[in-house]
Amino acid sequence: MEALSSLAYGFSVAVTPFNLMLALLGAALGTAIGALPGIGPINSIVLLLPLCFALGLPPESALILLAGIYYGSGYGGRISSILLNIPGDPGLVMTTLDGYPLAQQGRGAAALAISGIGSFVGGTLTVVLLTFLAVPLARLAVTFGPAEYVALMALSFTLLATIGEARPAKTWAAISLGLLMAMVGIDGGSGIERFTFGSLELLGGVDFTTLTIGLFAISEILVVVEGLRSGTVSNYGGGERLKMSEIRYCMPAMLRATGLGFFLGILPATGAAVASALSYTVEKRVSDKGTFGKGDMRGLAAPETADNAAQTASMVPMLVLGIPGSGTTAVLLGALMMYSVTPGPLLFTQRPEIAWGLIASMYIGNIMLLVLNLPLVGLFARLLLVPPWILFPGILGLSFAGVYAATNSAFELVLTVLLGLLAYVMRKVGIPLIPLLIAFVLARLFEDNLRRAMSLSDGDPAILFSSPFAICLWLLALAAIALPLIAPRLRRRVAHMTDSES
Repeated sequence: MEALSSLAYGFSVAVTPFNLMLALLGAALGTAIGALPGIGPINSIVLLLPLCFALGLPPESALILLAGIYYGSGYGGRISSILLNIPGDPGLVMTTLDGYPLAQQGRGAAALAISGIGSFVGGTLTVVLLTFLAVPLARLAVTFGPAEYVALMALSFTLLATIGEARPAKTWAAISLGLLMAMVGIDGGSGIERFTFGSLELLGGVDFTTLTIGLFAISEILVVVEGLRSGTVSNYGGGERLKMSEIRYCMPAMLRATGLGFFLGILPATGAAVASALSYTVEKRVSDKGTFGKGDMRGLAAPETADNAAQTASMVPMLVLGIPGSGTTAVLLGALMMYSVTPGPLLFTQRPEIAWGLIASMYIGNIMLLVLNLPLVGLFARLLLVPPWILFPGILGLSFAGVYAATNSAFELVLTVLLGLLAYVMRKVGIPLIPLLIAFVLARLFEDNLRRAMSLSDGDPAILFSSPFAICLWLLALAAIALPLIAPRLRRRVAHMTDSES
């Protein structure tokens, strides 16, 4: 009952006309920003933060605006991920696996609609869980040490090998390439240069925007140009609308993804990329995986739901413990510091207008985003009706603009093209791109926690198996490797026994 009364007070803060206007503005800005690869919510919040302070916005109002941009960008990012196969954020990489095939089948509007509904379900249910479970779960999440993180990343890598229809050897090759790309630059622990080949521009490593645009935008344009020359590319705009039966069909996947996204979101620094990747692989295992990667609605709904759930849940460690759960929440934490507000358990009692006002605004923001986005899915899908000779030069220009905005380097533009050529070759030989990008995203978290664990144990690897939870994760990782090898033999043996009995 105490949580409900506190939430009611939060709504009294969030539903004032001024704060409602800020929530709507943040949601609309977030949607627009998310649709542009390379801009991202972090850059937008960093730019708007001084403006909020200069305009004299109270801290609860500023946080409502900035948080609206944060979760609104997840809605906007699905537009380029589904329609153009260009994920603008690590958490949206998995969206392309079934979202883009649906767009190619002429169901772009339906794909956008189910992803919007999934985001709404994940975000809203997570806010409900956040309302009642934020404090105890955040304290539990702090016990998740470096050994557990290493085991979780190992599980993520093994599950990545089950994504798509490529042979395991090719998938592991993509994962290895992603890990190698993540190692480029200066080693944060020793200061040693790694794989820079004497280039000053590579000292900072490979930028995520550069890699994403190269892997997906440039290679997709090359594939389309090849198709135009051979006469195999057709126009796949418009298409059949989403049916209520399809929403009901996807609801179990959304509920599973919400639980997984919420749990992973409250773990500091885990991020939505891990949640969306694991939710996709889990859904593929519990469902008929023959249709996944070919335009299965569940393969789109699950990662979208988990992504938004994890984004929302990452607010928990920031508000309750003062520990940012992601890069964007780190900026939001800085916003609170600028207003001389100290996050932590006392925030909910000493400054309830900030903590509970933000939580209440998330309920409102998710409804606003659904109302804003669902009526426009047909308009967004008509983007694919634009002739390729007009559409793809525009995409190329926006992509280069996004890379330059994120890196401010002409070298990164050249690197983008080179990565695009590499991705084109990989697609021709059947090496998947998604495992490469996910491995690149997870590599830093894996390396940092492995280094931290080895430091705590003076180099003793036994620390990686020192807790029951870590051991469970390692066993799951081994099972993920072994099951695909054992399952075909078991099926053949069962079939042979059945034939013998008959």
